[in-house]
Amino acid sequence: MSLIVSNITKTFDHFPALTDVSFQAEPGEFLALLGPSGSGKTTLLRLLAGLDQPNTGTVQFDGIDYLALNPRDRRIGMVFQSYALFRHMSVAQNIAFGLTVRPSKERPSKSEIKATVERLLKLIQLEDFGHRYPSQLSGGQRQRVALARALAINPRILLLDEPFGALDALVRKDLRRWLRQIHDETGVTTIFVTHDQEEALDLADRVVVLKSGQIEQIGKPVELYHRPQTEFVFDFLGSSNPAPARVDGDTAHFDGFSVPVISATPLNGQKTTRFRPFDTQLATEGAGFKAKLVSVLPAGPSLRLELKGADGTLYEVHQAHDSNAADLKVRDTVYIRPTKVYAF
Repeated sequence: MSLIVSNITKTFDHFPALTDVSFQAEPGEFLALLGPSGSGKTTLLRLLAGLDQPNTGTVQFDGIDYLALNPRDRRIGMVFQSYALFRHMSVAQNIAFGLTVRPSKERPSKSEIKATVERLLKLIQLEDFGHRYPSQLSGGQRQRVALARALAINPRILLLDEPFGALDALVRKDLRRWLRQIHDETGVTTIFVTHDQEEALDLADRVVVLKSGQIEQIGKPVELYHRPQTEFVFDFLGSSNPAPARVDGDTAHFDGFSVPVISATPLNGQKTTRFRPFDTQLATEGAGFKAKLVSVLPAGPSLRLELKGADGTLYEVHQAHDSNAADLKVRDTVYIRPTKVYAF
């Protein structure tokens, strides 16, 4: 049951929110829509949910024209950043809501609804919280309830609109692991909207990178990170440093040294290449970009060094705690040498 989005265009007062967007989500796939604010992520999600209609294009799921269906007939579960739980209802009543409001001919029996709620409470690890109200829950627990409510209707597609945006970093990380586990258990085709690169790369089977309403690249997380096709994708997926070089096929030549260059297409000539903070070697002498150390900050398992080149270029370099970088002091002169660079 593939979801096929073809040539979707959407404008608001002549502003192009989406332009000729096409992609496919395979059955049971976890697909992330990643991009900065204004890239069209949420607009695309609203079109899939039936909350808006595109100007042109088609949306099909399992051969069904979704744009011709009433939103309530699409059987789509949706989870918002704000939880959107009913405050006057208990956790169990919130989860059951989508089933209890169905027309009488389609509504499950009370015993079936109760069994569904109990199953989902166990799935979200809140078995003893059915009688509580949203105000008695933490943010992470509320988001679990919101997900259970979306799953209760047995959706064909699950849409998640930045569901962890209102949570602190530690809770977000825990819920990411939990959400991936829930997805693997249920097998529901899931579309996940986020502007958080780490979140998308950590959770998704594939990622659709959006910029200004258009798709920049689609691929598996590892593919996007190691084989970006555009400058935007490279820069958006992590910190980078500029490095002008003469590119000759698969080699970038700098003053006194050369390194491998990664590019989607063969390139030649003078280019502004880029390199990641951890794709570096530091030395107090020899070939490299001469720079002065501005600051040294701990960044989890590594040290994050900020350096300023002789021409004013700012560099960010990551080194291990047990490397020679630990002995450097602010204003020391060092030479930065990338181990590989990217060019576009």
